[in-house]
Amino acid sequence: MDKPFEKRCRDYKKITVLIAFLFNFAIIFANSSRFAKINVSYAAGNASAYAVIDVDSKEIIMSENADEPLPIASTTKILTALTVIENVFDLDEEVTIPVAACGIEGSSIYLTPGERLSYRDLLYGLMLRSGNDAAVALAVLTGGSVENFVILMNETARKYGAVNSNFANPHGLDDEKHKVTARDLARISAFAMENDTFKEIVSAKYYKTSGDAVRYMKNKNKMLFNYEGADGVKTGYTKKSGRCLVASAERNGRRFVSVVINRYNMWQDSENLLNKAFEQANRA
Repeated sequence: MDKPFEKRCRDYKKITVLIAFLFNFAIIFANSSRFAKINVSYAAGNASAYAVIDVDSKEIIMSENADEPLPIASTTKILTALTVIENVFDLDEEVTIPVAACGIEGSSIYLTPGERLSYRDLLYGLMLRSGNDAAVALAVLTGGSVENFVILMNETARKYGAVNSNFANPHGLDDEKHKVTARDLARISAFAMENDTFKEIVSAKYYKTSGDAVRYMKNKNKMLFNYEGADGVKTGYTKKSGRCLVASAERNGRRFVSVVINRYNMWQDSENLLNKAFEQANRA
């Protein structure tokens, strides 16, 4: 017959095991519920937003703060590239780099005054390496001046239904007048991904220029290397905007574009959003 002390010890042990089991179960349940609601990490400081768009229907299927104008850093270059592609007749034409494009702050492909490259080379430098100098060169060469090109950018944005945003420059460097909503950026990106030339550029993992100074480029967009079906589109970062990413992926004939603005873990957040979009599409 068990002694009272030994019996109490066994009872305490059973209770401890039960409590540990319930605690672990609660953690697992909490984590699974959080993922189901899209586990999107918020960056400290400025406002944050996201949107996911079905490229075929142009319907926003998930969003948060999607209509709040925010700084979007170099994801601006999506509209820059689309505007150039729609306004330049021959992208393989070689052009001379203007002085105004050289020495621009931030990311660069290190253009030199008088250097000869094609529009196409500059577009790859713009989208793969996020060259701010390439953005200014393309703006001046396409619009005659940065100011004129910005007018073209806003006209292009409005054409695709981006009506609550304002673009003030071609590169996305901080400017109080340069504010874009996640919804508008998603719409611009969805239409851009239907342009074959644009899609070919942003889906390229590597590129070699053919200008005076040969440049070897690797795309900064890690989604192309790490996410199944990824085929674009653009990263962005300034201290004011936080980390931004527009990502596109296609699976089984369905394409979605996710936009995250001011997200500390923009890569994982974008994967979570796209995963959820494809899950919903598979259940439909």
